[in-house]
Amino acid sequence: MVKRLIKKDSIKFGGSVLIILLLVAFFAPLLTQYNPLDVQVANRLQPPSSAHLFGTDQLGRDVFSRVLYGTRISMRVGIIAVTISLLVGTFVGIIAGYWGKGIDNTIMAVNDVLLAFPGLLLAIAIVGILGPGLNNVMIAVGIGGIPDYIRVARNQTLSIRNLEYVQAAISIGAGRLRILFRHILPNIMAPIIIMAAMGMAGAILASAALSFIGLGAQPPAPEWGAMLSIGRSNLREAWWLATFPGIAITITVLAINLFGDGLRDVLDPRLKGS
Repeated sequence: MVKRLIKKDSIKFGGSVLIILLLVAFFAPLLTQYNPLDVQVANRLQPPSSAHLFGTDQLGRDVFSRVLYGTRISMRVGIIAVTISLLVGTFVGIIAGYWGKGIDNTIMAVNDVLLAFPGLLLAIAIVGILGPGLNNVMIAVGIGGIPDYIRVARNQTLSIRNLEYVQAAISIGAGRLRILFRHILPNIMAPIIIMAAMGMAGAILASAALSFIGLGAQPPAPEWGAMLSIGRSNLREAWWLATFPGIAITITVLAINLFGDGLRDVLDPRLKGS
């Protein structure tokens, strides 16, 4: 599997970009001399130059430093939101798939109602209840992704719960929790890992969208979606305000999607011959 991962161009490119983004997020203070929150009104709306590589915003803050620090926020949102979706959705899904009958029917009835709402719309509703803010966005986006993980985990569990090795574990007296977490969960993780890799891009986009409409990270936090919202109102006289955060979002989402596509090609047994 490792050899197949290394051979995939999409994984090499996407993984390299992701590593660079993680390094940028970690070492952001070393990559810029400016504090992303420092207001310098005298330097407001300066175009890109040697002093300010990406120019300055309407308050004189350095856009380059804000884009760098925004990497921290976006990567954190993506990782935490996907972790919430994966842990909760996978656990509930395998419970529904293995127990079946009434529990399965109840869980899937609720899940079908949640699936009827687009993930972003569900996240907006949750943020509306919890209130705007970065932490609430991570929770909302994470909850919004849970129904998809429930569906995948449940379907995968249904497909393997009657296989020989599961029946053998039952015949020797293994408990239900041991069967679930020792025999079923490891064997359904491939599609869930692929889904998580692809879902991280969706989580970052959802976070940016919520911040764009004022429900996500609040000023003066250097969040890409919020920067796009500010840049929209100054697009004619200061094109750089929206351009560079938009490029950052595009590169990040593209890299994650390429990495996810490569993982799918390697981990999906139906694609082994491709």
